[in-house]
Amino acid sequence: MNVPFNRPSAGNPVKRHQGRHVPFEGEDGLFTKSWFPICLSADVPAGTVKGYGFLDGRIVVFRGEDGVANVTSAFCPHLGADLCSGDVIGNNLRCAFHHWSYDGDGRCVATKVGDPPPATARLYKFVSQERYGIIWAFNGEDPHYDLPEFPFPEEELVFRTIINGEPTHVDPWVQCANTPDMQHIKALHNIVFTQDDPEDIEWTDHSMRYSFSGIHTDGAEIDNVVGIYGTSLYYQATVYGGKWFGFLNPMGLPAPGRAQNYMVLAARKDMGPPEEIEKFLDFVEQVEKSVVGEDLMVMASMKFRPGTLTRSDKTLAKFFDYMRAYPRAHPSADFI
Repeated sequence: MNVPFNRPSAGNPVKRHQGRHVPFEGEDGLFTKSWFPICLSADVPAGTVKGYGFLDGRIVVFRGEDGVANVTSAFCPHLGADLCSGDVIGNNLRCAFHHWSYDGDGRCVATKVGDPPPATARLYKFVSQERYGIIWAFNGEDPHYDLPEFPFPEEELVFRTIINGEPTHVDPWVQCANTPDMQHIKALHNIVFTQDDPEDIEWTDHSMRYSFSGIHTDGAEIDNVVGIYGTSLYYQATVYGGKWFGFLNPMGLPAPGRAQNYMVLAARKDMGPPEEIEKFLDFVEQVEKSVVGEDLMVMASMKFRPGTLTRSDKTLAKFFDYMRAYPRAHPSADFI
């Protein structure tokens, strides 16, 4: 019996259409000059040190008795011991191997045997900050933008910050590309726009931001302000069924081609008693986990590369240009 083959009627394409290349993190040894979340503030209490993957290497975060969280390269300049196995004494980090001690600026200030601290015994100290319950590090010497703020003073808000799942198998900017992707918002998340696709989009050299109104999948009316800051942070301020909430989805970079998702949820203190606000944040957390979960399901096996675009991809195409022009560096390369 002859079984017919299932062949393409017009033959296979000779070559897949490729858009202009967008550099990935670590390509040519460089990474985007962005703020990246490293860990939760609560993960590093005073007197402790923790180690984390970052960029293409390893760093530590340590907090002395002064309460300041310092982010430095992880390997002791003496013989390369991982300082994560050391301890914090006062405001200094002490290596477990030979008990060399380093201050918050990464300078060796003492050796156990009394030899003078070598001037070249320096850790790389990252520019860092602590905000929204997260310790952040900047890849670069001088940050060229600030983390976004919500439209209400922080003292008027209640925050909840969590880590959301395991690292995905894409760079943070790939996940950020969902925000300028209007087809994605409508098709995957089933958001119905009650307007035309946004045209009034605010672009800077470090951000993009726009507003839109629509209907959520549960039928609630939504008014959103959404955007991307740097290459690793999604911003959202939303009126959902008449109630305001804020949401950040920062993404860490534990290794090239990996993104660790965090969630910062915000509600107004004047929305009701604390128990009602916590209940509302529970609801918002589930809504956002559902939305982000739809993204992560796709990201788990995605081989991202810009290809054929349509007219609905106008904003996405501009985001790719934004990424192509985005500054890159790796000043910690010799240390981490």
